[in-house]
Amino acid sequence: MLSDVETRSVSPVFVGRADELGVLSKALERAEAAEPQALLLGGEAGVGKTRLVEEFGAAARERGAVVVTGGCVEIGADGLPFAPFSTALRALRRTLPDVVDAAVAGREDELARLLPELGDHEGRGFNGRGDESATARLFELTARLLERVAAERTVVVILEDLHWADASTRHLLTYLFRTLRSGRLAVIASYRADDVHRRHPLRPLLAELDRLRTVTRIDLGRLSRGEVARQIAGIMAAEPEPADVDNIFRRSDGNAFFVEELAVSAAEGCATGLTDSLRDVLLVRVESLPESAQRVARICAEGGSTVEYPLLAAVAGFGEDELIEALRAAVGANILLASPDGDGYRFRHSLVREAVSDDLLPGERSRLNRRYAEALEAEPTLVPADARVTRLASYWYHAHDAAKALPAVLDASVAARRRHAYSEQLRLLERAMELWDGAPQEIRAALRMGAYVIAFNSCGCDPAETPLDYLDLLSEAAVAARLCGERERALKTGKRALGILAEAEGSGKADPLRAAWFHIQNSKIVSHIGRGDGWDEIATAQELVRGLPPSAVHAEVLANVAAWGMLHSPGAETLAAAERAVEYARMVDDAEEIELHARLVRGGLLVDAGAIEEGFAEMYAVRERSLAHGMTTRLINVNVNLPSHLEGVGRSAEAARICEEAVVLCRRYGLTDNKGWVRSNLAESLVSLGRWDEAVEVADWVSRRFGLSDKPRGTACAHLAVIALGRGALQEAADHLAAANGYYGAHDPQPQYTLPRAHLALALAAAQGRLLDARAELDRLVTAGLPPSMHRYVWPLLRTAAAAEADARGLPAADAGRADAVARIRDAAKRQATAVPVWQAHEQWVRAELLRAEGRDTADDWSATATAFEPLDRPHDLGRVRFRLAESLVARGAEDDRDRATELLRLAGAVAEHLGARPLAESVALLGRRARLPLTRDVPRQSAPADPAQEFGLTSRERDVLRLVAAGRSNRQIAEELFISPKTASVHVSNILAKLGVAGRGEAAALAHRLHLFPAGSAPVR
Repeated sequence: MLSDVETRSVSPVFVGRADELGVLSKALERAEAAEPQALLLGGEAGVGKTRLVEEFGAAARERGAVVVTGGCVEIGADGLPFAPFSTALRALRRTLPDVVDAAVAGREDELARLLPELGDHEGRGFNGRGDESATARLFELTARLLERVAAERTVVVILEDLHWADASTRHLLTYLFRTLRSGRLAVIASYRADDVHRRHPLRPLLAELDRLRTVTRIDLGRLSRGEVARQIAGIMAAEPEPADVDNIFRRSDGNAFFVEELAVSAAEGCATGLTDSLRDVLLVRVESLPESAQRVARICAEGGSTVEYPLLAAVAGFGEDELIEALRAAVGANILLASPDGDGYRFRHSLVREAVSDDLLPGERSRLNRRYAEALEAEPTLVPADARVTRLASYWYHAHDAAKALPAVLDASVAARRRHAYSEQLRLLERAMELWDGAPQEIRAALRMGAYVIAFNSCGCDPAETPLDYLDLLSEAAVAARLCGERERALKTGKRALGILAEAEGSGKADPLRAAWFHIQNSKIVSHIGRGDGWDEIATAQELVRGLPPSAVHAEVLANVAAWGMLHSPGAETLAAAERAVEYARMVDDAEEIELHARLVRGGLLVDAGAIEEGFAEMYAVRERSLAHGMTTRLINVNVNLPSHLEGVGRSAEAARICEEAVVLCRRYGLTDNKGWVRSNLAESLVSLGRWDEAVEVADWVSRRFGLSDKPRGTACAHLAVIALGRGALQEAADHLAAANGYYGAHDPQPQYTLPRAHLALALAAAQGRLLDARAELDRLVTAGLPPSMHRYVWPLLRTAAAAEADARGLPAADAGRADAVARIRDAAKRQATAVPVWQAHEQWVRAELLRAEGRDTADDWSATATAFEPLDRPHDLGRVRFRLAESLVARGAEDDRDRATELLRLAGAVAEHLGARPLAESVALLGRRARLPLTRDVPRQSAPADPAQEFGLTSRERDVLRLVAAGRSNRQIAEELFISPKTASVHVSNILAKLGVAGRGEAAALAHRLHLFPAGSAPVR
């Protein structure tokens, strides 16, 4: 037996853990150097995780760090959405009020979802149907808040008990671990490893984070016998007997908490009464408390992880003095601890709370939960406002009172939806469905759709007057499951609803509108999970609403028909569907968002159909309307679709400007996934504009960003392949193409993805000398049928195919099939539209290449092609065309032709040098050598101007403008930097292009680069 001395259950000596503490200390050093750190600390219950982070936190504070802690809260089987982040941010705000308030300025309403005291947590523009962007916005704002607060000081955020984390907390933590890139910040999350069973929701997250090189895992093991001996000595303030150490070490297996419990129990003479049962070890000291203290412990066990003192007093029914004495006994025995904020109590170890709760009789447990619920209903201020509805729902649910639980759980689901905690909303809705049949009919009849449902309004009726039904719960659950990424559950929920509707139809109670709505929801899911392209579901919905009066559902079906058609088979029929969707949406109330969706699709289809200006006017109008009404989902959609269509008709500079504005918008709203689409589109326009280095930077960012969807990442890889091909890096291009193909499945072929990748495959085959493979790729596409209204993709593809035939002219192996290939290309070209200058230019280029393939091209053909491209800001295309024109002029042999060819080759070479386009540069150099053309200007040293720009007669202001043009600035950006108007900037740019003798900004930048007009580090004079 241990010596009879004063004992304490917690050792004042920190035992062992030197290696783990060293890892944490090194992480702190890196965080202090502005390298954010992410750490996961795992270990079984009671092994010492909390003590380790407490010791580390104390050491970090001594080094000047701000340390805040938040714990995941378990309330019965429910986790409180974002609880650890709310607690940690609240503590951070108390510690650094001015810094945090400055960091959240202007974003109070959005961040109020985590800190309700900041403002209106409803927010603006995030309560529409199916708002998938709101959660991403909240996550981005949280990350940026932490980075700003940690910009000038070291901040350590400790998140405990991750095994209890709700799905929203897990998703936010994952987002932070992936995206934190700046600030003196360390985020440490601990979890109970032995609770993470095979089906635990934390398990896939841990596996995913294991793959991130930026995350450090620490697995906390048990104590050795020597460490157990030192722990016991610290507890007892005396050296223990070796036999006692052996006994405790054997029975505790080195678990620090069990060592404490066994050591104190042995010291109090309880050793012989203990069994090997863990439950008995956990309960033995509780049972040694006075009866009043045991009763308080039992009450606290059902209150949640932490129970506020006023709530505990209301439920316990003790006199104040009696309650204080009972609490004093429980705290003195280290069973309970005061919560960090001093407003309540919690168990020192959650295992003890679980054991006490499990020891309650079933009737006793439900009675305690009822008392908690009744106390909270009588006085709602007993708990923090942001936790009230969730706590009440949990108490009533575990009280097994369906009449009370059903509305409480539904209220909690609405609160979760408002915070965009869709996983928690889904679980609560599923609980409501479980309670539905058990709730009295009068309770269900009193529930109204308007209070709980925003996903579906079947007939345009007044939701405030319409009773809620079971299918309404399924509709909300289907949307919540889709929004939280539980697509399989969403699909299962939709099918379940459709099964119920089918049974009702068999009983003569058909509801085609609701059935159509569920089919539309399912259509959004099947393509995401690789089950199809979604058309079967849309077609079924279309049949269900056919012939019915106008409704929001009908408009939504038509809008989805048009949206699907725009991506898969644009044409007159799809445009008509978009027109009908707009018409129907305008006939019903509360359908403006559907109307804007349909108008956006209609605008894009008008552009595809050749009504260019009308289509863009419509899309710009949708953009302005969405911005004015804060419809974030529509606003982001238009900022993805609009620049894509602008790029498709050759308005690349305008497209890039819209994308750059949209990137700022996405950052403001935290729309990470949409930012992937926006930046992918931006990369495409930068490629066209000859800003290849910027394009590589943008596309590489998208392709490597973990949180983005597969399709924008695949598209970004395709853009990287285009640049690699243009620079002659064929293996790199092949690798990027393979990566792009890997992001797309075969279940949902869309021309906007398949055609660019087919073009790349054809171009790569041609560049590698595999002409037969290039022909086979073209034959496959033409045989399958080139899709209509895809001129933006088809023209470049035909140009590449024609150039491949022309380049191979004279090779015996290629001559046999050339006539057929040329005929196939020429026939396909006749079917393509030429409604805009860029398509006209490509049509001219394809014609010239086909003539070259037949040996019939002339300088006039290439001159016409160059003339077509000169007004377009596409320097690489123009450089290649000018090379062909120079080649034709050299072949013609006139002296004037040689002078003109020399200048054309100089311009093409300047572009090639600027872009790093090695194939073009080598072709220019080779032709120059063969034709003996002087491609470099020889300026006598004595007459060379001090400033090379003087040779072109540029004024000082024009040199400043050209410097910014070379840096890729738009007219608007030039105006801002030089404090002039955009119109004045435009005039300067036009004058510069004329003086340099170039056709566009890309060429001007290339020439400035080749002539070294602006030394590195030079800056414009303001």
